[in-house]
Amino acid sequence: MISRRMKGMGIFLIALLIMLVARLVQVQLVSTESFSKHHINLMEASVNQRSQVLTLDDGRGEFYDHNGDALAHEEIPTLILFPFLKKMTWPSKKVADIIGVPEREIIEAIEKAEKPFPFGGGTKPIELTPAQSTSINELKVPGVFAVREKFYDGEIPAAQLIGTTTKSEAVKKQFYPDKELSHETRVGSNGLQRTFDEFLFSEGDSKLVFHVDGFGGPLFGVDVKYVEPANPMYPVKINTTLDKTLQDTAEQLADEHKITKGGLVLLDIETNEIRALVSRPKANKNNAEDNGNKNMMLKRETPGSIFKTIVAAAAVDSEAAKNSRMFNCNVKIDGKPDTEHNLGLLNFRQSFSRSCNRTFAELAQEMADKNPEILDVYARKLGIKGKSGWSDRVYHIDPFNQLDREETGVIWLNDDLKKDKKMVAKTAIGQQDVQVTPLAIANMMATIARGGEKKMVKAVSKVEFNNGTTVFDFPDKNLAGDTISPYTAMKLQELLRGVVTDPKGTGAYLKDLPYEVAGKSGTAQTNIKNKELNKWFAGYFPYKSPKYALVAVSYDTNDSTPGMTRIFADMVKEIYKMDNPDKLYGQKE
Repeated sequence: MISRRMKGMGIFLIALLIMLVARLVQVQLVSTESFSKHHINLMEASVNQRSQVLTLDDGRGEFYDHNGDALAHEEIPTLILFPFLKKMTWPSKKVADIIGVPEREIIEAIEKAEKPFPFGGGTKPIELTPAQSTSINELKVPGVFAVREKFYDGEIPAAQLIGTTTKSEAVKKQFYPDKELSHETRVGSNGLQRTFDEFLFSEGDSKLVFHVDGFGGPLFGVDVKYVEPANPMYPVKINTTLDKTLQDTAEQLADEHKITKGGLVLLDIETNEIRALVSRPKANKNNAEDNGNKNMMLKRETPGSIFKTIVAAAAVDSEAAKNSRMFNCNVKIDGKPDTEHNLGLLNFRQSFSRSCNRTFAELAQEMADKNPEILDVYARKLGIKGKSGWSDRVYHIDPFNQLDREETGVIWLNDDLKKDKKMVAKTAIGQQDVQVTPLAIANMMATIARGGEKKMVKAVSKVEFNNGTTVFDFPDKNLAGDTISPYTAMKLQELLRGVVTDPKGTGAYLKDLPYEVAGKSGTAQTNIKNKELNKWFAGYFPYKSPKYALVAVSYDTNDSTPGMTRIFADMVKEIYKMDNPDKLYGQKE
């Protein structure tokens, strides 16, 4: 009996020993970099137990505007202090005198510290001069360093375009199923952070490491180590097409004009690059599911009368709108009296500038009788049905789409409606099923301004290695498919200019700007019960030498809110001031 118990105990102890050895092998050899379901890096944890570490840069690539200015971060020369200083005597008075602060402030900050920190508090610490940095480092005090550290702004310009990152393990596994990533590794969750994630991916962080004893004090004789990525080509730089000054101006104007849902998009017509993009509601980096993180400039919405530009292009080509022809603009699209918009008898140009619904419903019905596909055809020619963003093969990614989750335009949800006169009439004025993105509308205006050349829109011009050499240069590319003729483009240019020059035009508010403007307004009913409207103005300027295409839109507004001509005008004025700093405001081009 005793022998049997001894044997059982022996087997139990041997099994326990095997389990302990197996666990030790797992900890020491197998799962050193990804232990347990929390993916703990045991090697890092071991080092952290006997080190105090300050990460200066996590190694992920960064975004810059087209002038080379950082968009979402700053590198600031700052004073780094380690908490073990509270346990030793050090020349705190000398350091305080160098940076020009009371010694008491430094001592109090260190007393509160549990890990290395940049002195100064807040999101942006005290910025040192080159002379101050040199003087501090010449003291050679353990735990006191002047270094350049990367800091991230509270609000990122063009936040929805740039996008956000996440440390979510589920997202990492989705994007990189074959990689074992550290818990601290960030990956892109939306925007350019997502579409350019494989370029931006960190090749290792830059950090200060100071070895300490078991009580947290410095191990004297061991200097601070500056650890940086093994590959000096990283982190990469994403050179966006944004202009930070224009972007800041657009953000400010959107807030001043109380746009809570909608935004602005500004294109450089020659290069077809995005110079500014504002999306509202504002981004919420603390909640990835928040609606503010959606880029409203890439989401399709009902455009209203801006769609008349499509009908006008078709009418010009089919010669359905001779200027001698008059239209009864005292009636609605169904022929009933229009008591709200009693515009009288108008010709084609007047109908466009004053936005007569009856004219364009009538023209669309006539053209659709001969060709039910006519509105689809011209929507494609002017680029509002497909995507506008840059797309092509980039290395192994085919296609590589610069813009994240850009939506395509919709003209008809049901092809049978193309032969229904009532539905054709509603579609002709940008209602019914018609939905288009603000970016596509801006691109349409740029296409018209260029004489019919249809280009892809770029948000990024190139990606560079850390040493300035090019990783990938994104060339200009035309959008596929037919486009309008130069003659049709010229006629549309005249029509769009008439919207502003006609004293009764819907864009007459813009007639006295320093840059001559051409464009089209749009008001779309989106919720009849709640009387909600989408309000648009889209155009380009200067009229004779086009440089910019601009769209301003506010969604889910009502009759009491101002139209978009006011914010459009303010943006034009600000751009004129930037382009012509030596000219007096009011001097026209």
